[in-house]
Amino acid sequence: MTEPLRLACIDADAPPLFGLVSAPGGRAGYEPAVAELLAAELDRDLEWVVMPWGDMLPAARDHRVDGVLCGQGIIPARLEQADFTRPYGIFHEGILMRRGEAVPDPTGLAGKRIAAIRASANYNLAASFTGAEVVEFESEHVYEDMLGALRSGEVDAVCDDDVVFVPLGDSDPDFELAFVVKTNNPWGIAVAKDRPETLAALDGALARIIADGRLKSAWAQWLPTLDYPFEVS
Repeated sequence: MTEPLRLACIDADAPPLFGLVSAPGGRAGYEPAVAELLAAELDRDLEWVVMPWGDMLPAARDHRVDGVLCGQGIIPARLEQADFTRPYGIFHEGILMRRGEAVPDPTGLAGKRIAAIRASANYNLAASFTGAEVVEFESEHVYEDMLGALRSGEVDAVCDDDVVFVPLGDSDPDFELAFVVKTNNPWGIAVAKDRPETLAALDGALARIIADGRLKSAWAQWLPTLDYPFEVS
């Protein structure tokens, strides 16, 4: 029997990227749709392995999962820990603030506290804002914890991905999107450096679902307001 495709992710409600494991019908969103396409292409069942954010890359390194498909921007710090497939998405970063307190650009963040996930592209961007203080988060429920800190006033802003913050800023009465920084961050699937066969299988499957338009269909379903970044053969 073929082993299931085991992929790591956090459990958070971050639409349209992904939803909770406990939601009716299971996890849904763009990343789960990508994972389902890959599993089908590889003729394997899909199994999500939920864990805290900081445990995901170590889990891949230790072969507890086949890969990490969960908001992994391909940045130098992560390339030191894992190899990556080609991108399945290219995204920018946004600053979310309390409604009525938004600033138009990074200069307005001087003296303010910005939440960001530790060792992430978001953290690196937040740290580049002159005069701002970055507050690290790396808990099991990191996304909810950052939003809770913003809601309570513990921090003044959160730096995270535009794919989540654009719709959240439109729909949540407590928050608004202050501005977007067009960082063009490629996101890929992280795989242990000593598993080249696994990397090749996932990368090949991803190449095929890009080439025949299946990935574009998933993007259109879940991210209809964002421009699709890849060409279809």
